[in-house]
Amino acid sequence: MPDPSPRVGRPGTTQQGHSPTWPALSNLIRLPNQSGTMLLMLPTLWALVLASHGQPPITLLIIFAVGSFFMRSAGVVLNDLADRSFDRQVDRTRMRPLASGALGVPEALATATALVLMAASLLVFLNQLTILLSPVALLLAAIYPFTKRIIQLPQAVLGIAFGWGVVMAWAAVRGSLDDQVWLLYASTVFWAVAYDTIYALQDRADDARIGVKSSAILFGTRAWIAVGASVCGMLLLLAATGWLVGIGPAFYGMLAAVGGFLTHQVWKLREPVSPNMAFALFKQHVWVGWAILAGIWLGFVKF
Repeated sequence: MPDPSPRVGRPGTTQQGHSPTWPALSNLIRLPNQSGTMLLMLPTLWALVLASHGQPPITLLIIFAVGSFFMRSAGVVLNDLADRSFDRQVDRTRMRPLASGALGVPEALATATALVLMAASLLVFLNQLTILLSPVALLLAAIYPFTKRIIQLPQAVLGIAFGWGVVMAWAAVRGSLDDQVWLLYASTVFWAVAYDTIYALQDRADDARIGVKSSAILFGTRAWIAVGASVCGMLLLLAATGWLVGIGPAFYGMLAAVGGFLTHQVWKLREPVSPNMAFALFKQHVWVGWAILAGIWLGFVKF
């Protein structure tokens, strides 16, 4: 269902020249829907718990949770700025604030700048290595929206961008980048390809019509195979990460349970799914992320 924004006005300007309203700003940063924030935040929590062997500092948990909200919010603003001409041609997105004219480009740029500055303010509490890694996160967030015009698999770029928080979280705990973190990072890239391919099924026909590239278009009727291969890659890499860290068997039990759930989800994708079903399947990945986090924590509990 389209976001409840005001009717379409002149592109790039706010309605009737008025100052931006709170509902428009709220819709701009997707405040009513925090699935994206969860999908960005959860892998950073995996990294914090794994790197600390189940005892992450509470301050780091708070910093990365808050930072995920700021960066995801900034990311969707940058995405809407880049895609506003496309969004006007897609039924699901045509009422987004920038596409509809409820907000203008200056207001969106100011919002993105404020969010990035708030995220950057959290760096003062982190170590030097994490600070040095942080510009990469912003660069990836800025690049991602434009990859949908260039490459057939922009979902992989989204995973590279979302997964960078894993690298920063690991560095925040250990002050170094061990081999395990790159396996964990790769697992988040595979995961993003899986859930964002499902998300892209909502707009496959519109995207093909207007020239936006996506894995849903690339794989077509074989999208279920791509999703299945991606979740297999994610689970195998998570298992390898856990083995190198020395985690307990409860973690692998949870991975098996998650694998069973995702197998059932992939099986549903063998047949055409409606946009509403695609969105529902996408949102289930938030619970997958929480289940994996619970499994990691349980893996360090001494029974």
